[in-house]
Amino acid sequence: MSLTAASPRIPAFGPLRFYGDALKLVLPVMLQQLITAMISLVDNFMVAGLGDEKMAAVNVANQINFVWLVVVSTACMAGGIYLSQHRGANNKEGMRQAFRFKLMLSLGFSTIHLVLCLVFPEVLIGFMLGGAGRNPGIVTEGARFLRLASLGSLPFGISMAIGSSFRDIGRTKSPLVVSSVAAILATVLNWLLIYGNLGFPRLEVQGAAVATVVARVVECLAFIGWAAYRRPDFAVRPRNILAIDTSLFRSMLSKSAAMFISETAWVVSETIVTAIYNGRGGAETVAGMAAGWTIANLFFLVFPGIHTATGVMVGSTLGAGELGEARKKGRWLLSGSAVFGAAAGLVAASSTAIVPLVFGNLSADARAVTVGLVFVIAMYLPLWAYINGQFALSRAGGDTTMGIWVDVGVTYGVFIPTVLALANLTAIGPVLLFGLAKISDIPKALVAHWWLRKEKWVRNLAEREGNP
Repeated sequence: MSLTAASPRIPAFGPLRFYGDALKLVLPVMLQQLITAMISLVDNFMVAGLGDEKMAAVNVANQINFVWLVVVSTACMAGGIYLSQHRGANNKEGMRQAFRFKLMLSLGFSTIHLVLCLVFPEVLIGFMLGGAGRNPGIVTEGARFLRLASLGSLPFGISMAIGSSFRDIGRTKSPLVVSSVAAILATVLNWLLIYGNLGFPRLEVQGAAVATVVARVVECLAFIGWAAYRRPDFAVRPRNILAIDTSLFRSMLSKSAAMFISETAWVVSETIVTAIYNGRGGAETVAGMAAGWTIANLFFLVFPGIHTATGVMVGSTLGAGELGEARKKGRWLLSGSAVFGAAAGLVAASSTAIVPLVFGNLSADARAVTVGLVFVIAMYLPLWAYINGQFALSRAGGDTTMGIWVDVGVTYGVFIPTVLALANLTAIGPVLLFGLAKISDIPKALVAHWWLRKEKWVRNLAEREGNP
């Protein structure tokens, strides 16, 4: 039975009890994201006090870190597909193998990131600045931050593997508590080290990097300790970490290859166009765009919530062999995602009122860029939430090929050419350039809708792979 054929018989929205169950999973994840985003906002407020140039330096460095975060998150999502389905099949060894997959890949990618940031920080910062790279101050400060902050890469890779696994089995409160404490610690250390409060040395940009590393180490140790104490079904003893089922590992790697290709294609495209946006002006443009994304992150909390709810509710149902029930839940979650995104968009548009308060130390030109960017993002949030729901539904059943069509096909066939054409043929500012180029996300949703109708996601992976 195809999704198209099933649609007339399945209401677009499910019962309130269904969404109540989804919210129980989503709210802790969203609260964790909100706390992290709020603390990031406070951190940016502190760094903004150092001026446009240093604010721009830190945020450009974090744009580079974003590429690494996406890759590590993709590794954890890929393993999470199997972890959720094996949980539905009550296969504990399969869950442990999925966790090992996450851990090995997270540490591997984090090691690559660490080496690149230690050896080539100036090159990376210069690339991200585009035309603004002529400002040596941003390159120097950004490289200092990036080199120091990268020392927290390996601990954070471990934290991602453990924290995401807790969410995959529906225990979302544990990562909420651990990550929130780490984020609060980072904020306190920022206050102490950026400006030298309470007798601490004034380290400015380097102080922000030190705070990041310390918080990530503490977070990692807390996750390891909590996993050792609670012994979740996916947990493995240190001496058994390398007890990998090579056949299952290869299968997971093979099925997740398309996912890595699509996510890497997306993040590379975002990196390229970010350099183009940053090149449309000087430090005020870089700082303004960075501040806008900092505020937007407060509302991007809907995305991990959508992925968690879909992965747990649909993935576990598929793993239990209840394919018809999974179809219903998938349809209901897609509709709920769009509504969720619309609500977030309304709040995001209202949030522009806080820009003069939070970023008062930035120049007027930088603040204007920030306000414009947040308004554009607010307009796109319903569409982006729906697209995230489409990706989450596809991946819940191990169908990662859809990303090739969407993130590679549409992004490189429509989005990138549009950005390059607008950048080379017009003199429009970065915000309008971003807003016009993102119209290409409408074809993304249409292509994803066409692909989902094939129902390649309606699969019981735990049954197909057997018991390792």
